[in-house]
Amino acid sequence: MCGNEKAAPDGTAETEGSGPDVSSTADEGASQTAARLGLSSGQVIQEFGYDDDVDAELRTGIEAVTGTELVDEEYDDVTDGAVIWFRDGDGDLTDLLVDAMTVLDDGGPIWLLTPKAGRAGHVSHSDIEEAATTSGLHAMSTFPIAADWSATRLGTRGRGR
Repeated sequence: MCGNEKAAPDGTAETEGSGPDVSSTADEGASQTAARLGLSSGQVIQEFGYDDDVDAELRTGIEAVTGTELVDEEYDDVTDGAVIWFRDGDGDLTDLLVDAMTVLDDGGPIWLLTPKAGRAGHVSHSDIEEAATTSGLHAMSTFPIAADWSATRLGTRGRGR
């Protein structure tokens, strides 16, 4: 055996670095995280609020789960869901939520991604609820989705409310 080989459990030579590809393992982790958003293959997801501080692995994971690239704010065809990166100081959240609903298919999820508590740009849950209510939505669930970001699913209010 050469210096970069070692004996595998079955006695054959195994070259160092022949284990699982680290990048594919990272991509799988990002896809599993993105899968928590309930997205599926073939969906067109519109992205709002992109900036250099967004979580690149989460974006890649969303694209891997859907099999499509995220479309930007200028996209004007029907979409299956929306991902909104929003930080305190980004402007009017209510207006942004209304913009996101403009081309969203009925029942499509809106995921509001905000910096976690204690991070620069954190948005309080009461501010999210107020903007959601004003735009005809409500917060359904919130959970940590990435190192610096929390995800809040927003949905339309049911009838009779």
